[in-house]
Amino acid sequence: MHDLKLLRERPDALAAGMARRGKGDVHAPALARAAALEAERRRLIVAADERKAARNAVTAEVAALKKARQDAEAPMARSRALGEEIAALEAELAALEAALGDLLLGLPNLVVDEVPAGDETANAVVKSWGTPRPADEAHPHWVIAETLGLLDLPRGAKVAGSGFVAFRGVGARLVRGLMQFMLDLHTREHGYEEVWVPFVVNRQAMIGTGQLPKFEDDMYAVPGEGLFLAPTAEVPVTNLHRDELIDAGDLPRALCAYTPCFRREAGAAGKDTRGLLRLHQFDKVELVRYETPETARAALEALTRHAETVLERLELPYRRVLLAAGDTGFASAMTWDLEVWSPGTNKWLEVSSCSWYTDFQARRMNLRYRPAPGEKPRFVHTLNGSGLAFPRTIAALLEHHRQPDGRVRVPDALRSYLGADHLG
Repeated sequence: MHDLKLLRERPDALAAGMARRGKGDVHAPALARAAALEAERRRLIVAADERKAARNAVTAEVAALKKARQDAEAPMARSRALGEEIAALEAELAALEAALGDLLLGLPNLVVDEVPAGDETANAVVKSWGTPRPADEAHPHWVIAETLGLLDLPRGAKVAGSGFVAFRGVGARLVRGLMQFMLDLHTREHGYEEVWVPFVVNRQAMIGTGQLPKFEDDMYAVPGEGLFLAPTAEVPVTNLHRDELIDAGDLPRALCAYTPCFRREAGAAGKDTRGLLRLHQFDKVELVRYETPETARAALEALTRHAETVLERLELPYRRVLLAAGDTGFASAMTWDLEVWSPGTNKWLEVSSCSWYTDFQARRMNLRYRPAPGEKPRFVHTLNGSGLAFPRTIAALLEHHRQPDGRVRVPDALRSYLGADHLG
């Protein structure tokens, strides 16, 4: 959510930020309406304050008249009339603030200057690691998994529908091994505190991290409960300290968690439906950081390196991509995408988005810290990234490490978790 001061004093900066995302025309009416509502909000506050001051003066007059045993009926009537005006103004103000809040919730974050303008064609590959396996040497992961008995797509669909999968035997152990490997790496080597969080979240939590109201159609709701299945651990983990004032000495704070993730993908029908490429339920280890504004940019680099380390330990070629403004997520101010090479589909597949949200999420969550005793509280900066999402990581692992005999070599870093050096 944006600072009302920015809307009031620098509406041009908000308009320019929407234009950099390629959404200037889309959001222009909302910005104009929000600016008008903010001006009216301030007028109502001034009007209410003036009447409150007048009522205070009348109250003093009434007290003086009563003390002098004089008739106070006329000023008491004025006081009642002023009270009614104040109540009406405050009701109007509450309705206006609700409307203004709804408008602001629909406006995306401003990207930082480092992010290039433009749509996805302006995305920039800034780093590559490893040697991609040629596509003509590879097999699709769903063929490898079915041959080795790791994945049961028909029965997953039978019990839950398209977009849900069942892992079996060594395949199930692979999922569990990846979870333990990633959590151990991030907690033991990268300094994250592991948390185990609810897999359902309330509406306020979804609004806090920016999934609602914009992406409600993509979420799985729990009817009658006011809850949603978590679309990512970002939501419950980032919201753990919502409405709190954190001591500056407790920053930075780094948290990691495993969760299953649930997304309807309402706008993605027909895209990448083979195998593990696009699922309605998948597993992920998430990295979340609370930082000060001064440390946040460096923290984005550190968090991204932590995610890259997973790919390097799994010996999977990847590239880092800086997303352009028009391809940057709604709540993000800057995002590095990590893409792993899938020789079986001849594509680069996103396995992690590492994002810096500036104070956008923190404003929605009222998550603040006090820089020093006696100083005014400030909003923290939040960051998160997948470290990593499992399905496409598994797809790339199977396709890259398949051997001529049909078995899949297990990378050294993962062998102790699976108790084997090959799958199959």
